[in-house]
Amino acid sequence: MYEGAIQDLIDELGRLPGVGPKSAQRIAFHVLSADPADVNRLAGALRKVKDLVRFCTSCYNVAESEQCRICRDPRRTDEVICVVEEPKDVVAIERTGEFRGRYHVLGGAINPLEGIGPDNLRIRELMARLSGGAIRELILATDPNTEGEATATYLALMVKPMGIAVTRLASGLPVGGDLEYADEITLGRAFEGRRAV
Repeated sequence: MYEGAIQDLIDELGRLPGVGPKSAQRIAFHVLSADPADVNRLAGALRKVKDLVRFCTSCYNVAESEQCRICRDPRRTDEVICVVEEPKDVVAIERTGEFRGRYHVLGGAINPLEGIGPDNLRIRELMARLSGGAIRELILATDPNTEGEATATYLALMVKPMGIAVTRLASGLPVGGDLEYADEITLGRAFEGRRAV
């Protein structure tokens, strides 16, 4: 629709996840009207993240050195590993302040429709970590959707013969929610995961 550089920018922005054509256009015109120093800072941050950020050699979280800050932390227990799909999930769990173990980032979830099978994830690396014998519990914190459930089920079947306790994050009703708006699966899990008060 536009010509040259502005259309190229709109096209590139539109390839980002969650950015539709209208948002891409809005961002492109914001960049066009922004102060050049702000645009240079954004461009520098993009280059810096590609140059400096890599995956932790232990857990595959994002890191700027060989290991991420969580794997370098000696105060964390090595007996419990929490398996998540993406690095953003590590951040969500860390915000709770409840977990003091280690993580393993799979890099996605099993999704046959997208052509993602167990071999496309970091399951082999997880199994190698578990074979050391120091792990007591594996917490499966994959997303509560079809792909996350398939991944959790697959991992549970793989790990159970090793004698390691396998647990799944509880799921249920959000605080401030109404029962009438809860879907059947969420409401069913809330019943299954109920506890004494």
